Amino acid sequence: MNGTHNSSTPAHGSSVNPPRRQRPVFVMGCHRSGTNLLYDTLLSAGGFALYRGYLPIYEILVPRFGTLESPANRQKIVETWLKTKGFRRAGVDPAQISSQLLAEASSAGGFIRIVMDKIAQNQGVERWALYDPDSVLHVAQIRKDIPHPLFIHIIRDGRDIALSLMKMEGFRPFPWSRHARTLLETALYWEWIVHQGRQHGSQIPDDYIEIHYEELVNQPREALARLGDFLDHDLDYERIQSAGLGRLRESNSSFRGDDKEIKNPVNRWKEKLSHPQVAELEALIGSSLEEFGYSLTVDAEQRLAGFRLKSLAAIYPRFLSVKQWLKLNTPMGRLANLSALELQDSDAERSDQELPGS
Repeated sequence: MNGTHNSSTPAHGSSVNPPRRQRPVFVMGCHRSGTNLLYDTLLSAGGFALYRGYLPIYEILVPRFGTLESPANRQKIVETWLKTKGFRRAGVDPAQISSQLLAEASSAGGFIRIVMDKIAQNQGVERWALYDPDSVLHVAQIRKDIPHPLFIHIIRDGRDIALSLMKMEGFRPFPWSRHARTLLETALYWEWIVHQGRQHGSQIPDDYIEIHYEELVNQPREALARLGDFLDHDLDYERIQSAGLGRLRESNSSFRGDDKEIKNPVNRWKEKLSHPQVAELEALIGSSLEEFGYSLTVDAEQRLAGFRLKSLAAIYPRFLSVKQWLKLNTPMGRLANLSALELQDSDAERSDQELPGS
């Protein structure tokens, strides 16, 4: 998907379209795909509110405490957010912002808009961008809650994603899981979440664009030119390099400190994974790798999927979809782990640790 757009097309929910150069931007994608790098690239370009914080309202706070339509839930969410690192980085007055949120934030998107509009107003800029990889799962709700958003979906080779996530102990599909999943399950998680983003994006081609991590790293000028056209924003490469905010200066690679770290983060899997591991991965997610623009390296006869792989491929995406639905629509959401919010209050952190992670 090339992310073509027509700025004269009315955005969802309104007959009046603001200038494209003022519309909010959501940076999203599978974790470890380069969402941080892309977000800091946008901020380094200038013209966006400088906010290197995290507002996981849809994925963490609403599942944990309930919809903001309830004043009691809203109170809990606001009180919790005021203890987070995301709030501490916002640079807004706690009394003023909490008063406005409690009075006006009747939806998750409304919460985001109030916070980000206030940050942009304080900094004298007209536009903001928000980093949250999991926005890829909430595109439809974001568009319902926030007028005229634009979405950038960054995609990275699933073999590198599986390797990176496993280096960081993978992810736990069940809240009560004590052990990380295998390389294969992690790869299926990548496949599922990228498909989710692309499915949402196919419904809004004027407001959605895909960029490959490898393109951003190896052909940054071309990638930035395409993004700049989509956003109607000047993404000057030299200015971005000069500002060099966040991940443009300091890597968050899962291989930091590794004596054998490969300096170029693209195709790290070629050096770190064994041939049998690559063969299994390509047997499992090979069709998606090719669909997303990545070449396979193992001969077809060596990547035939056996019963185990076929079973994983058939069951795991359904399991992930059901798990996400349960998290958003049932009391299971109360298990949502708050640790990613980096709460300052020790009592809140202690209380959170009593619940299994999600």
